[in-house]
Parts: sequence; structure tokens; C-alpha cells
Amino acid sequence: MNAITKENKEILEAFQGLRVADVRDGMDWCGMMHYGSVDHSIMPLFRTIKIGIARTVKCLPFQGPMPFITGDEYSKWSEEYDKKTFSFPFLGSIEEGDFICLDQCSMDVGVMGSNSALLAVKNGAVGFVCNGGTRDSDEMILEKIPFWGSMICQPMVQGRIIYEAQQVPIHIGGVVIYPGDVVAADGDGVVIVPRKIAFDVAKYAHQELDSDKKGRKKLYLSMNMELDETVL
Repeated sequence: MNAITKENKEILEAFQGLRVADVRDGMDWCGMMHYGSVDHSIMPLFRTIKIGIARTVKCLPFQGPMPFITGDEYSKWSEEYDKKTFSFPFLGSIEEGDFICLDQCSMDVGVMGSNSALLAVKNGAVGFVCNGGTRDSDEMILEKIPFWGSMICQPMVQGRIIYEAQQVPIHIGGVVIYPGDVVAADGDGVVIVPRKIAFDVAKYAHQELDSDKKGRKKLYLSMNMELDETVL
């Protein structure tokens, strides 16, 4: 696992405790009312909340041709595909706090599954968002791997998709994501914060969160509800 950079650490600390709704409000306060919210089709595999720094990955459809082979011959070809065409090079360069943003051209391919995603988490990734989906979804939930996507997939990468590049601008759900942007994701979906306004967004997001907590705490007390962590 690579150490987290000083500025990334400061950004993540600034966003600590915020919800997607708060970050969305912070974006509004910075004049970004119509930008940053990823399309509603990108939804969580299970409800959780994560904030991280965008590490972008670009994939493209495989153009072939596919060999007409089966059995052991296919096993050998598949192994070579893993080595030369899709070797997951981004997994070895992850920094602590990275949020993997995967543009896979909306293809029905499980680029990230229970094995590759778990390795990314081991290396420091805090979550994943993509315009495709994941496979091994039951194991992904069991392993508590935070994942936001548009579908659940079955197919593997061989013969379907190729790795193109990492740390380049990508597009997911109507939003351009640049390396180093802030990614906030929870049950409400995903919002992307441009890095250059990250601290301002965090400032106003906390302003709105604090106001919300105070208002709901009063309602809790008036209704004799037990106070919980969302209002304390």
C-alpha cells in the first residue's frame, strides 16, 4: 500500500462525516447546482457511505478477433490475455484513500469482482464506482466491498474488454471525473467534487450538515426519540 499524500489526507479530513446530500449542498453553495451528481442509474451494491480520492481507470471494448478454441487451448489463451491485455496494472499503484473510478464503456463485464476488488481494498482503495457492474456480487457484499455501478454482471474480461489507461479524465453517468477529484458515495448515489473547489465545498457541506443535525435533534427530543449518531 502506498502512503497517502499530505494534500489528499487534508482533503479527506475536510470531508469526514459528510453525507452525499451534504456534499451536494456544498456544491450548490459553490455555484455547481447542475454538475457533479452521477446519474441515478449508478447505484450502490449495498448501503454504505464512503469518501475518497478519484483514481481513474479507462477501459475499451475488445475488437478481436476471437480465436476459435476451447478447453485447454482456451485456458492458455485466457492466461495470455490476463498478462498482455488486461493485467489490472492500476491495482499496484493505489494510494490509501483512493476511490477507483472505472469507465468501462457501460459494457456488461465484471471488471471488478470479489478477488480483484479485495486486492484493491488491501492496497488502500476505499470504494469503486463504474458505468458497468461487478460480478461475484454475493461475495462482494459478504466482503463488505463498497461498490456503485449500473448492473450486476456475469462475464469475465477475456475477449470483451481491454485496459487502456489510468489517471486520465473519464466519463461516468454524465460527469467527467479527473484524477484527484473527490468522490462521495452513499445510499443517495454518487457526487463528484472537482479538486480545485474541494475545501470550499466541504466548508459549506458541513454548514448544512450542522444545521440539519440541530433541526432533527430538536424534533427527536420533541417526539421522545432516542438520540443517535446522526444528530449528535
